[in-house]
Amino acid sequence: MVNLSVNLAGVELKNPIVPASGTFGYGREYAELYDINVLGSFSWKGTTRDPRLGNPQPRIAEMPSGMLNAVGLQNPGIDAVIANEVPNIAKIFSGPVIANIGGFSIEEYVENCRKLEDVEQVKILEVNISCPNVHAGGKNFGCDPCAAAEITKAVKAVTSKPVFMKLTPNVTDIAEIARACEDAGADGICLINTLLGMRINLNTRKPIIANRTGGVSGPAVFPVAVRMVWDVYEAVNIPIIGCGGVSTAEDAAEMMLAGATAVEVGAANLKDPYACKTIVENLPAVCERLGVSNIAELTGAAHR
Repeated sequence: MVNLSVNLAGVELKNPIVPASGTFGYGREYAELYDINVLGSFSWKGTTRDPRLGNPQPRIAEMPSGMLNAVGLQNPGIDAVIANEVPNIAKIFSGPVIANIGGFSIEEYVENCRKLEDVEQVKILEVNISCPNVHAGGKNFGCDPCAAAEITKAVKAVTSKPVFMKLTPNVTDIAEIARACEDAGADGICLINTLLGMRINLNTRKPIIANRTGGVSGPAVFPVAVRMVWDVYEAVNIPIIGCGGVSTAEDAAEMMLAGATAVEVGAANLKDPYACKTIVENLPAVCERLGVSNIAELTGAAHR
């Protein structure tokens, strides 16, 4: 029998499959379709300090091998999530939860993470540093090693929970950003967030997305994500959550071979709401085919 359990910075998951933030909400819609306790964990919808309506419509565009989105962190705000969503999560999911946290200033990240310190079921903080720094001309925190390190250090000072920094791929050297986060105390790295892209309507000759640009996700980004997970695995000594275009159990295994300890599944959930469940069910057969009885053996194996 294959052992699917993995350890993320001291947090035990029954398997490495984690629905990615922004594609799973706070779990309730998927819990109506299947028992989400089959999952290793899930990363809840990106949550900011204040409620956000998100970007204007249209904010989603299809593409041949994925999708383009500019939802804009639509969420009810951290206080509403703690008051309303957290109790519901406890009713539908018994495992550890990953809280994805967004922010537009260091103070906002710190405030959000501090408020989650006493939320028992939240075991990992996934800090999304792909957000624009409003105090630095709008440049994303994750594009600057110093800014990434500053947020990491500030958040670590207010929480005892493992902190995983979620990195943007829209940089020249993602390994440099990862090293800066590790040096500042990060317990892990999550990568990649979406790639920046756009589409144009041929008839109107205007961008399809009202925001003009959006994040590219889906199978098209998978090779990019695998390469970046590989590079970061070579650069740091902390666990990695691999994310980007994973659609099958074979994709998950490949991401782990590149260096991931756990794997987030994003756009695939929007195409098939049973995607994560199917991946979990297919993992044992993939492991047997690869000759491993413990899935954790796959992590970084392609480097050895």
